[in-house]
Amino acid sequence: MSIQNKPLQRRGFLRGALATAVLLPLGGALASCAGGSDTTTSAAPGGEVDPTKNPFGVAKTGKLDAVIFKGGYGIDYVDFAGKIFSKNFPEVTVSINPSTDIAQELQPRFVGGNPPDLIDNSGAKSIGFSTILDQLEDLKSVVDANNLEGTKIADTLFAGVLAPGTFDGKLAAINYVLTVYAWWYSASLFKTNNWTVPTTWDEAYDLGVKAKAAGKYLFVWGKEAATYYQTMAIESAIKEGGDEVRLSLENLKPDCWSQPAVQSVFTAMEKIVKAGMFAPGGAGTVFTAAQAQWSNDQKALLYPSGSWIENEMKDQTKAGFEMTGAPVPVVSASPKIPQTGVRSAGGEPFVVPSKGANIAAGKELLRTMLSKEAATNFAKEKLAPTVVKGTVPADGFGSTALVSQTSMLEKAGKDIFTWNFVDTYGMNNDQLVPWNSFLDGKLDVAGLTKALQEITDKVANDSSVKKIAVK
Repeated sequence: MSIQNKPLQRRGFLRGALATAVLLPLGGALASCAGGSDTTTSAAPGGEVDPTKNPFGVAKTGKLDAVIFKGGYGIDYVDFAGKIFSKNFPEVTVSINPSTDIAQELQPRFVGGNPPDLIDNSGAKSIGFSTILDQLEDLKSVVDANNLEGTKIADTLFAGVLAPGTFDGKLAAINYVLTVYAWWYSASLFKTNNWTVPTTWDEAYDLGVKAKAAGKYLFVWGKEAATYYQTMAIESAIKEGGDEVRLSLENLKPDCWSQPAVQSVFTAMEKIVKAGMFAPGGAGTVFTAAQAQWSNDQKALLYPSGSWIENEMKDQTKAGFEMTGAPVPVVSASPKIPQTGVRSAGGEPFVVPSKGANIAAGKELLRTMLSKEAATNFAKEKLAPTVVKGTVPADGFGSTALVSQTSMLEKAGKDIFTWNFVDTYGMNNDQLVPWNSFLDGKLDVAGLTKALQEITDKVANDSSVKKIAVK
């Protein structure tokens, strides 16, 4: 997730690396939801347009309603931008509210025609983009505008980061955070015990044996985050089997979960489950409590997550932990993509609904968030970079996790990839059920495969949902 130069060297690398990370895997385009009409024409501005100070014509008075997913990054970074907004538009009432269930809370508002002006459509219970695409503004006007420092926003972003939010040529979402996915560990604990971070699943099993001998587990999980292990498995399988694996999953193929590379990873994970290397009781444990067993109690050695994990657990991490990320393992000695490959992509997708009461204000708050001041504040406070370049120093603000993200990206080189099908079709909530059962040892590989394929087939065969054609 790191992004700045040491000076120029790192910035030059990331410009190319992130273009590979985001552009190559996302060749498909998402069509509008069947039966919906295109409602993306912006309302006329309520205030005087000023290309420098007010490019969207925010009215002098009024209200701004934003709903932000409250996850690992909290919402205070949007509050920070909101205070800047309030200085520039002091007579506009700013309301920034948290949500942990975007779909449940906001789908009724979309149906009712009164959605918020800005939404962070994130989290396990986000709204599938396929269901609301025709109700979202095209945000090209935002990236074409100048930031608060006077530079065109498009010129301040890392290459390729707009691709994940672009559907059928429409920039429907701007992902704010650059996320690196990995498994995370305590570098100090590994040093003390002379342990090596595994690069293959066989090595992971061997480490699990050492962990048990030390009275620890290899992994821990919580019920709401059981699919973190699905993310790890998919990433490992894509490295093992190459682009064919990714495309089969993205295109919801009827045998996508039965591919040899996927099955080999599932089998390796099942061996670890059966050996008792997962801390028991995860299916009944709140995910943050489970994560604290890893980061504070050091009950387990490894935890798969996006790079939000450091900030999410900053108040429940043991002193001297030295949180560090490493690429997830592969099965064989000759994977299609090197083990050093990583998944990296933009996260926290912000959208502006077309029926929001104050579209101009929603866009202006997003423009404010994309300023260097707000983006640097995020990087410093959350120990994670945004999609805005030049906001993270070489020392990662003292964060070992942030420095390790830079290291992973540099070592991955061109072998950076991502996928979108889970978020695009809103599948995560259903997938939590079989993954909790699998990690709990109550479902074998065949059962897990069957359950995941049934969920995928249900989406693939739903005629009311237009599908992506990813190439």
